[in-house]
Amino acid sequence: MEQRFNGEEKIGAIVAEYPGASNLFKEVRIDFCCGGDRSLKQAIHQKNLDEHEIIRRLNESYAAYINKSALSDTDWRTAPVADLIDYIVDTHHAYLRKELPLLSEFLTKILRVHGGGHPEIAALYKRFHLIKMELDEHLIAEEEVLFPKLKQLAEQPSAETIERTIKELYELEAEHSAVGDGLRDMREITNDYALPPDACRTYTLAYQKLAELESDLFQHIHLENNVLFPRALARRIQ
Repeated sequence: MEQRFNGEEKIGAIVAEYPGASNLFKEVRIDFCCGGDRSLKQAIHQKNLDEHEIIRRLNESYAAYINKSALSDTDWRTAPVADLIDYIVDTHHAYLRKELPLLSEFLTKILRVHGGGHPEIAALYKRFHLIKMELDEHLIAEEEVLFPKLKQLAEQPSAETIERTIKELYELEAEHSAVGDGLRDMREITNDYALPPDACRTYTLAYQKLAELESDLFQHIHLENNVLFPRALARRIQ
């Protein structure tokens, strides 16, 4: 089998070309959003994983992807910038606006019911709500400030628009890193969302939804950090 990837490629670039790689990376806990600027080999070694095995599995799944003609999926590296932005807002921003309030309710409930016997819930509650506050502000900044400028930049590029946009882009990218730190903190607090024997239905659902939140944010931040933002930066170079 011809190998498409040899491990020297950056993680974010791999997922940008082959979105299915995100499933493997999530399984082995390789950060492909905020940590997407590392090479795959670097990430493998940092995690003490089997380099040969990971690269083999990546190439095998990529070959299957090609054979199933999955390339008909939207390639966000070349699709119109406005379409990518609309997809991010309609899919990932909409998801956060729906799920964050629900998670807040669930965590409040389990803190009241189980907090006395599980002190880690209080730490989880605080960390989640800090992330929620950051994300609420982040979505507004993107939708009201950055995204309109990126659409304008795609239609009518100018030196002035590029420089104003780049500064805001870097600021929001730093916020992505802070969210990534928060996701890691919540995993540590909960021992990878391991449920205690006395977990009730709400407790179980809250942990399931937190894991889903992490997965969606990985995809969300990947699209921005590794696809949308580099396309804007490329305008600066031209």
